[in-house]
Amino acid sequence: MSYGFLDIAVTPSVRAVQAETGADRIWQDFRGRRAFDRFTESEAAFIADRDSFYMATVSETGWPYVQHRGGARGFLKLVDERTLAFADFRGNQQYISTGNLAADDRPCLFLMDYPIGHGSKSTPTSKPSRLMMTRT
Repeated sequence: MSYGFLDIAVTPSVRAVQAETGADRIWQDFRGRRAFDRFTESEAAFIADRDSFYMATVSETGWPYVQHRGGARGFLKLVDERTLAFADFRGNQQYISTGNLAADDRPCLFLMDYPIGHGSKSTPTSKPSRLMMTRT
C-alpha cells in the first residue's frame, strides 16, 4: 500500500496532535513505500472491482463536500497507470463537485471494500492527466 498521502495529510497541526497523544513515536521514522504518482497492479485490480466510490472536494468557502458515485462494477476505469475515468451523470444537476473542482482541482477519492474492511485513498488532480470526468 502506498502511504504517499501522508505527505499531504500530515500537517504541522497533525504532528502537534500526534505529539500530544504520543502517536508521534509511531510515525517519526516511518518510511513506507512513498511513491504515489501512478497506480500499482494491485490498486488497478482493486479499482476494477469497485461499483462505487466517494469523492471529496472543497468549496471556495473551505467547506468539504463528499458525494457518492456508483455504477456497474468497473464503471471507474483505469485508463493508464496515472489516469482514472468515470461517467459523470447529471443527477440532481446541482454540479457542486464539478464547481468545486473548477476552483480547486484536488479531489480525494475513497474506494471501499466493505465486506473485507479494506479501503483506498487517491488524491489526484482533476486535470486530464490524472482524473478524467466524462459527462453523459
